Amino acid sequence: MRLLRRPYRNGLLLVIVVALILGLGAYWSRQRGFDELRRQERVELTRYVEYLQGQLEKYEFLPVVLARNKRLITLLQHPGDRKRIEALNRYLETINQITGTSDTYLMDREGLTIAASNWQSERPFVGRNFSYRPYFQEAMKGNLGRYFALGTTSNRRGYYFAYPVRSGDSILGAVVIKIDMAPFERSWAGSGTEFIVTDPDGIIFITTRRDWRFKSLRPLPAPVYSRIRESRRYVDAALEPLPVTASVDLDGGARLMRIEGPPAREYLVQGLEMPQAGWQVQVLTETGTIGRQVMRTLSFIAILLTALLLLGLFWNQRRRRLRERERFQRRAKKTLEARVREQTRDLTAANQRLTREIEEHRRTGAELHRTRDALIQSAKLAVIGQLSTGISHELNQPLAAIRTYAGNARALLARGQQQEVDDNLAHIGELTERMARISSQLKIFARKTSGDRTAVCLSTAIDDSLDLLASRIRETGTRIRRQTEQRGLEVLANRVQLEQVLVNLLGNALQAVESVSGRFIEIGSTVEDGMVKLEIRDSGPGIDLEILNRIFDPFFTTKAEGHGLGLGLSISQRIVEVMEGRLDAANHPDGGAVFTLHLRRVPPLTEE
Repeated sequence: MRLLRRPYRNGLLLVIVVALILGLGAYWSRQRGFDELRRQERVELTRYVEYLQGQLEKYEFLPVVLARNKRLITLLQHPGDRKRIEALNRYLETINQITGTSDTYLMDREGLTIAASNWQSERPFVGRNFSYRPYFQEAMKGNLGRYFALGTTSNRRGYYFAYPVRSGDSILGAVVIKIDMAPFERSWAGSGTEFIVTDPDGIIFITTRRDWRFKSLRPLPAPVYSRIRESRRYVDAALEPLPVTASVDLDGGARLMRIEGPPAREYLVQGLEMPQAGWQVQVLTETGTIGRQVMRTLSFIAILLTALLLLGLFWNQRRRRLRERERFQRRAKKTLEARVREQTRDLTAANQRLTREIEEHRRTGAELHRTRDALIQSAKLAVIGQLSTGISHELNQPLAAIRTYAGNARALLARGQQQEVDDNLAHIGELTERMARISSQLKIFARKTSGDRTAVCLSTAIDDSLDLLASRIRETGTRIRRQTEQRGLEVLANRVQLEQVLVNLLGNALQAVESVSGRFIEIGSTVEDGMVKLEIRDSGPGIDLEILNRIFDPFFTTKAEGHGLGLGLSISQRIVEVMEGRLDAANHPDGGAVFTLHLRRVPPLTEE
């Protein structure tokens, strides 16, 4: 009997603990859901109130400005002048179109409308008396009148601003503007949250739910109902209360409200006052999401408790099998030792394979560096091939001049004119020095470099690069604009590779300006934070924005077939990165492309 009672008692205790955990979890999840929903919707409510306040403030000044217009004052002083009435009607119509208000009209001191923006509509305000409206009564007291109502003529909701029109200290009448409230609803409809705006009597006049319009949150007392009917604020609207079946106040001014359908829904309600307009704005959010959140929390707790129960059963079963495992321990130990020996052999073999792979990767890396250097050298030779025509022309000119001077020297020598012979030989010497300088620059540019970086004079590198491109510069008629570089400005670079980059960039600039007039290339340098920034700008058509991010990709080129493989900029960028620099491309605001080369500056000895 005792054996039966103990499992029963343990099972009952387990059920009670599970029920208590589920209850606490549901309560905690519901409270957290309400807090989160309240915080989110408070933000939405604040935004909507600020939106409404901003819309009203946008039009609040308009009647004050119109009340000072001499046309309105003159018409009120001479109300029978038809020409002035017609002119003012058109003027108010224009004001209405410009400001986007619903209606704008002028009333005399008796409340009779004598001019209106809707004078050509089917139901104009002209000739109608609105003295019963509170906004007119407030304006006649000398104040800015505010009022929300359903128009008795247009049957459209609107917010009214009225301001007295004065002549000296006397009030002649009032000018009124009406703002259509329908756009306020449309701007927030479909957001998944219901908004309502109520007047001081609790009647809903703005709402994202059409069936709630002109209903009250609670039954209206008879005196209030009569007063609203007398003022014709909502014309013939029924003003019935919403079918609220339950309302519970929560902390922080919020409350739960159940509104019958179809279908019936429970809402979390929060509100903010708009004291200047006399409104209260409320946001209603369905609590169905909280219920779903509670169900998810309970499901998670149930899964967790089930997992813990299964873990307990597993642990109990494991304890019972522990003895069985002890009988096989010796055999398992022997098997384990055998497997360890086998795995040791496998690990040794794997280690040997890994060593071979590391060595292979090392060889591959070395081959990659050799390939990269060969590619850079090939690109350099390709540039030399492109420059070969210009260089040949540069060498042919001195050779032709040397032949001419030599022939002249022989003729002069035969005639015994020693001084003229000496002058010709001096000219020949100068031409040979020029040819030697060109070939020296070409030899330095073409040689394969080790890649070591030293201090390189930036001005000298630019001069040598321009010398190599001198023939193309003259052929294209391109002007070179150079800013005055700082004297002795040096960068940390490899001289040969830097000249290769400069020749590539200057060559691309020369090709870019071939199709335009007013050809020029600007070269300028600045020093910023220990870096030298060298800019090369051309007057060409610039770089298409669609390809700007791809111009440094290998084998990407916009040149015609046979004019390049698209490796120049890619290799140049790689060379600059190896020199711990950066190469950028962009379009200049004044037109053309600009390439910016960033290199580390070598400070002068005085700075060190």
